[in-house]
Amino acid sequence: MATGFFFDEKCFWHAGGNYALTLPVGDLVQPLAAGGLPESPETKRRLKNLMDVTGLTAELDVRSAAPATNDMLSRVHPADFLAKFKEVSDAGGGEIGLRTPFGKGGYEIAALSAGIATEALRAVTSGDVQNAYALSRPPGHHCLPDWPNGFCLLANIAVAIEEVQAQGLAKRVAVLDWDVHHGNGTEAIYYDRDDVLTLSLHQEHNYPLDTGDVTDRGKDAGLGANINIPLPPGAGHNTYLHAMDQIVLPALHDFKPDVIIVACGFDAGAFDPLSRMLATADTFRQMTKQVMGAANRLCDGKLLLVHEGGYSEAYVPFCGHAVIEELAGSAITAEDPMAASLKIRQPNARVEAFFATLVDEMAEIFASPPG
Repeated sequence: MATGFFFDEKCFWHAGGNYALTLPVGDLVQPLAAGGLPESPETKRRLKNLMDVTGLTAELDVRSAAPATNDMLSRVHPADFLAKFKEVSDAGGGEIGLRTPFGKGGYEIAALSAGIATEALRAVTSGDVQNAYALSRPPGHHCLPDWPNGFCLLANIAVAIEEVQAQGLAKRVAVLDWDVHHGNGTEAIYYDRDDVLTLSLHQEHNYPLDTGDVTDRGKDAGLGANINIPLPPGAGHNTYLHAMDQIVLPALHDFKPDVIIVACGFDAGAFDPLSRMLATADTFRQMTKQVMGAANRLCDGKLLLVHEGGYSEAYVPFCGHAVIEELAGSAITAEDPMAASLKIRQPNARVEAFFATLVDEMAEIFASPPG
């Protein structure tokens, strides 16, 4: 079976508001010449363009999807929130959360993004494809049931999980979030449930500022089914792989999911304007290889990567290409033009040893029963 690639041109048409990076324009904040929020269509469109140019797209099972229906969205989001979102969208757009502006038709595009993630997960769990990548936009991992924030308007991954569980295609789902920002929305939705394991590998206290601590382990039935791995700025390639080996892979093994989902943000990349983590295209490639190995051992290779953040228009395409190359087992490559430079920029051995100690300390915490 081929690797599925799910996208729709309409998702690139989602429009943000009048921002300069994450600051609303006004007072002393001057408009950007070409701008708005960092969450623009260009990182995603340029990834797709690079795949087309190298020939990688032609090796994939390329599909779109229908928008998520109101019934599908209502399993996660309250009716009054969805109604307000639709009302503002129909009236020309606006903003109903924090840093989540949208234009006219924004509701429909967000529902399409959720639908793409949902159809990709259905295809993986039903065996239509071996694994898949969903190039969804707008992203979703920060969205709470009744409050969008951090560029995220609907909880794409949660909507997808609820649909495949309702269809009986999966019971136990593991969500690994390696976006550089804490996956607070997905965590909140599943914080008291034990059928969904949520793991977030993120830069400590980047965004949101008040979530993502190692001590947040879930509650009630979900106690122990939430794992946060906050890493210090500058962690770099080896620290990410060490955290995967020492914490993420053992947790997946213990949980034994029916399918693994990765909230795949590329904003830990070294050139991202919203992080300081020094990850490279090869970091994302190697993490993909690690999680594919886990999926092969635990759930017949059933693995879905859902696109989240990543805001370097020049570098995200190389990170995404590396991931999808690995996912598809393709011989087509897009050589990272910054690989040699980024190898030099990685933390020195003493700093890496310190970071490894921090990861090992967290691993000891997670090896003990919570509470």
